[in-house]
Amino acid sequence: MTYKSSFQGLGVQNMSKKGRVLVAMSGGIDSTVAAMMLHEEGYEVIGVTMKTWDYANAGGNKKETGCCSLDSINDARMVAVNMGFHHFIVDIRDEFGDYVIDNFVDEYLAGRTPNPCVLCNTHIKWSSLLKRADALDCEFIATGHYAKIKEENGRKFITKGKDERKDQSYVLWGLSQECLDRSRFPLGGFTKPEVRKMAFDWGYTDLSKKGESYEICFVPDNDYRGFLTRRVEGLEERVAGGEFISPKGEILGTHRGYPFYTVGQRKGLGKAFGEPMFVTEIQPQTNRVVLGRIDDLIRNGMTVSQINSMKYESIPNGMEAVTQIRYNDPGVLAKIKNEGSDKIEVEFLANVRGVAPGQSAVFYEGDDVVGGGLIYGSFLNK
Repeated sequence: MTYKSSFQGLGVQNMSKKGRVLVAMSGGIDSTVAAMMLHEEGYEVIGVTMKTWDYANAGGNKKETGCCSLDSINDARMVAVNMGFHHFIVDIRDEFGDYVIDNFVDEYLAGRTPNPCVLCNTHIKWSSLLKRADALDCEFIATGHYAKIKEENGRKFITKGKDERKDQSYVLWGLSQECLDRSRFPLGGFTKPEVRKMAFDWGYTDLSKKGESYEICFVPDNDYRGFLTRRVEGLEERVAGGEFISPKGEILGTHRGYPFYTVGQRKGLGKAFGEPMFVTEIQPQTNRVVLGRIDDLIRNGMTVSQINSMKYESIPNGMEAVTQIRYNDPGVLAKIKNEGSDKIEVEFLANVRGVAPGQSAVFYEGDDVVGGGLIYGSFLNK
């Protein structure tokens, strides 16, 4: 059955001059207020809640919460009913799990630190939304992200939202021009307190007080090590007994296995060293984890691959851009050198700590996202 045929006969008729918009509704305050804003502005809103995972089958010891819980789905549906627009639940667990979760596991087994939210946005969420939007004759899709879209010289690109503390431009660097052309971010010009007040003023008192969710959606207990152990049969036995080593190669002790550590980690090493020690490198081939002092985390360069250029047709060779290497990182000025169609070498103009392969690097020109990619490696030229 095609997406188009699966939605036929549902009585969804376009009655709005502003157009029809499919809004991703998780049941949280941000996506809910985004839907209500668009409805008030005169768009014909259709809400969709995407079921991305099933925690009952994933194990863990925490009650199901977040965007895929029954409570969240019911919250999203209640708002749609109250506001008088259609709402659908779409099961994309197969699409999500095969790509996002498998990649999450593979990256840790390769000694890297993945960011599944970026991958989900780029390859799953927007793709799934556009498919359903086409099936429902929606011109636009919308989410509750705190970001804006600008257009210059015939190209659209992400720019930072008004709320500096909530800005989510970092996780949207992978969106294509097609996605940006059809996307709407109603919350980009508002702060979180303003969004809470809107929910309160609309009569949704409980929603206005709803807390934030910072966990990975399929690891709601925030225990990624436990998730890996449950997901990969025999993993603990396979990687047990690896060695902690110093930057000079001296053996410092044993560890539980390289996938259970991330670059920059200080706590949870399972051994006292008499002084603060940090994970500075992971060597999956030898099951070794390099530990050093905080200054051993310093890097002044990195390589980035899987590039998506957003503001320009290609990221200008030699340009200087503020480069962010993790979410909520203030960023540092860096010089960008193109090494080919899908590789960039980045020279930081100030030393940075904790460059983690697998994380995203996002390049900014002022508030504008020039583009981004995945960190492949880092280096220190002394």
